[in-house]
Amino acid sequence: MERDKLDFGNGKIGQLFRAMFFPTLVGMAFNSALNICDGMFVGHGVGSNALAAINIVAPLFLICTGIGLMFGIGASVIGGIRLAEGNVKAARIIMTQAYIAGAVIFGMVILGSLLFTRPVLYMLGCSPALEGLATDYLLWLLPGLVFFYLQCAGMMLIRLDGSPRYAMSVQIVAAVLNIFLDWYMVFPLGMGIKGASMATSISCIVAGIMVVAYFIFFSNKLKFYRLRLTVKSLRLSVRNVGYMAKIGFATFIAELAIGVMMVTGNYMFLSYLGEAGVAAFSVGCYLFPLIFSVSNAVAQSSQPIISYNYGAMRPDRVREALRIALWAAVVSGAAISAGMWIGSGVLAGIFIESTDAAYVIATEGLPLLGLCALPFALNITFIGYYQSCEKSARSIIYMLLRGIVFMLPGFILLPRIIGVPGLWLSLPVSELATLIVIALAYLKNTAASTLRRK
Repeated sequence: MERDKLDFGNGKIGQLFRAMFFPTLVGMAFNSALNICDGMFVGHGVGSNALAAINIVAPLFLICTGIGLMFGIGASVIGGIRLAEGNVKAARIIMTQAYIAGAVIFGMVILGSLLFTRPVLYMLGCSPALEGLATDYLLWLLPGLVFFYLQCAGMMLIRLDGSPRYAMSVQIVAAVLNIFLDWYMVFPLGMGIKGASMATSISCIVAGIMVVAYFIFFSNKLKFYRLRLTVKSLRLSVRNVGYMAKIGFATFIAELAIGVMMVTGNYMFLSYLGEAGVAAFSVGCYLFPLIFSVSNAVAQSSQPIISYNYGAMRPDRVREALRIALWAAVVSGAAISAGMWIGSGVLAGIFIESTDAAYVIATEGLPLLGLCALPFALNITFIGYYQSCEKSARSIIYMLLRGIVFMLPGFILLPRIIGVPGLWLSLPVSELATLIVIALAYLKNTAASTLRRK
């Protein structure tokens, strides 16, 4: 396989970032297109209640995504540092331990969801009107989740191994297959929400197989390593898995925060606007992965560059990578905010018929929700930087601020103060407040470091 020639230690930072960013962005753009097409097919082929039902199940899927990204980023950061030290064996051990730990956790999630389906759905904000649709979607989604973990964790590790274009191809193949199967199962076969869920599971299985095939047949340095079955090896594995989880925990919180946003939003929109409000909110939730994906593309593209040079003790290259990533975040976030402000009617119409009550609610709310894109992109870039430099405490604190501490009071208080617009503005206000905290802390630390150097 033709490999991307990336020298994280000596190559020009700008060229390295572009080589990582554009394949990552393309892959994530296909994922965003998948979310939009999935919502379009379900919204027009089944109805707005089906959109609301998927929105009920989505937080569970996001938690699984968070687990995958947590171990993927944790293993990538530690693996990047070990590769910079020339310790390839340790990097392989870290990767293998990450996959085993994640598979065990995913197995527990799947088993729990099968045994307690109804309680899980109602815990996520389900109503009797949506229970049947949500149950169909959840049960057919579960078979693909273990393979989904392979894909999630594998993306960061494949990029660290120097193959961002292969990672892109995995995401493109999975997205295109999912889009086709969504259309085929919802419309020609008439399988409704069950067909949409089966399409997602099948695409996850294909992507997971592609990731495993890469590490077995095509990888450069990162390969699966046969772990010893001794007490000492088990103790070291537990320690390493704990450290990986610590580094990547902020990313898990990011996905968990989206889940919290969706669950809280489901309750709040239901209480203020009924099922039509939940359907309108689900449109915003379908579009939010676009914001998240572009911002995550910036953070994930800079992560291996920063972690490798951090391990090589090259702070000048680390700072340069952060600077370039922040500029990319500004441009990306501003473009998305503008697009959601200008095209709210078109975006809402992708998912919901213009005659539906949810359409008007979504059209009025999407421009407000879109205001979060710029501060969100900057926050995620800063948090990714702290993760890459093994500053897990900072990354966790900042992620908790934006995803829980500021967001939940916003959802509860803003609607009482300014009415329905407050529901949509909860996220932008939370992101802006977090950005202010991060920026002030970063400037303070930078000033202190400058004084120490003098």
